[in-house]
Amino acid sequence: MGTTKKEKFNARQNRLAAIFKAMAHPARIAIVQQLVKSEHCICGELVGELGLAQATISQHLKELKHIGLIKGCVEGTRVSYCINEKVWQQVKKECDQFFVTYYAKEACH
Repeated sequence: MGTTKKEKFNARQNRLAAIFKAMAHPARIAIVQQLVKSEHCICGELVGELGLAQATISQHLKELKHIGLIKGCVEGTRVSYCINEKVWQQVKKECDQFFVTYYAKEACH
């Protein structure tokens, strides 16, 4: 597979691609949904809820943290994860702006 040549695209396009890439796995969608529902969660709780291995959950959490969508704080020997509210709002705004740019036209055949 060739290089993506990110420099050919603007910052917004690259940011949206990074967001969509990070969310492009059903386990990550499920993790985000669980965090939204519970406000915060410990990795072990996610393992129980989703039925995936702890190492798998950790890898998915790492990807979500990489784009800043979630954050973690240490509680003793555990890390508690939650939605990063500031980034969540930024991502929502970027996605809303992206999807609102389409206006229905005559259907193509």
